[in-house]
Amino acid sequence: MKIRVLGCSGGIGGSHLRTTAFLVDHDILIDAGTGVGDLTIAELAAVDHVFITHAHLDHVVSLPFIMDSVGDMRDRPLTVHATAETIRILQDHIFNWRIWPDFSQMPGDRPFLEYSVLSEAEPVSLNGRMMTALPVNHTVPAVAYQLDSGVASLVFSGDTGPCEDFWAAVSRIKNLRYLLVECAFPDTEKALAIESCHYCPSLLMSDLLQWQPCWTSDVAVFITHLKPGKIEMTMHELAAYGSRFPVDFLQNHQVFDL
Repeated sequence: MKIRVLGCSGGIGGSHLRTTAFLVDHDILIDAGTGVGDLTIAELAAVDHVFITHAHLDHVVSLPFIMDSVGDMRDRPLTVHATAETIRILQDHIFNWRIWPDFSQMPGDRPFLEYSVLSEAEPVSLNGRMMTALPVNHTVPAVAYQLDSGVASLVFSGDTGPCEDFWAAVSRIKNLRYLLVECAFPDTEKALAIESCHYCPSLLMSDLLQWQPCWTSDVAVFITHLKPGKIEMTMHELAAYGSRFPVDFLQNHQVFDL
C-alpha cells in the first residue's frame, strides 16, 4: 500500500500549501481537500473510493469538482465512505441542488456518486487493504482512519483535540508504523485550539507522552494541519518539549509505503 500526500496544510497560500488529501495507491482518497486539484484528469478518473474524516470545507472542497470533472468518464459511481452524520451534512449543505447538484441522484439511472455508511471500529476491506474509522473529538462529527496493509498500519487523526478514546485505539495497533496527527495552532493560541477542538503543542505532547509506552520505538510521528504562517513557531514549540519520541512535520508529496 502506497500513501501519497496531496495536501496536509491547515490553509492555503502558495503552491506548497494544499488542504488535506491523501491518495492511497491509485484508487482511494482519504479526504478531498484542495490537494486533490493537483491530480491529473486520468488520476481523478481512477479514484473509486473517498473516505471522509469530517465535513469541514478544507477536507471536502474538491469532492464536488471530482464529480463534475470525471463523473461521465467512469463506468460506476464514486463511493464516498463516511459516518451517517457526515453523509447527512454533505447531503444537506453541499449536494443539495443549491450549492451543488445532487450527483447521488443524477444523471438519470447512472448517478456519479453513491454513499457508504461506516461505523467506528468496523474495518472496510478493499482488495486486502483495511480502512478503519477511529474516534476523535472535534466540533462536528469526525473520525480518524487506520490504514492497514496487513503488514503495517498508518493512522491519520484528521481534525481532533484531546481524545482519550483516540489514543486508546491507537495504542492497540500492534503493527503501527506511522502516526499522522494534527497540531493546528501554536501554544500562543491555546485558547483557540481548545475552543475549536484542535491540538496545540502542549496538549499534543501531553497525550503523546502519556501513550508513548504503548508503542514500539520504530513508530514515526508526523505533524499535519499546521496553520500557514505558524509552521515554524508550532514545530519549534513541539521540539522544545524535548520528547524522546521525535516528531517531524508532514509535507506535500511525501510517500509512505506499508
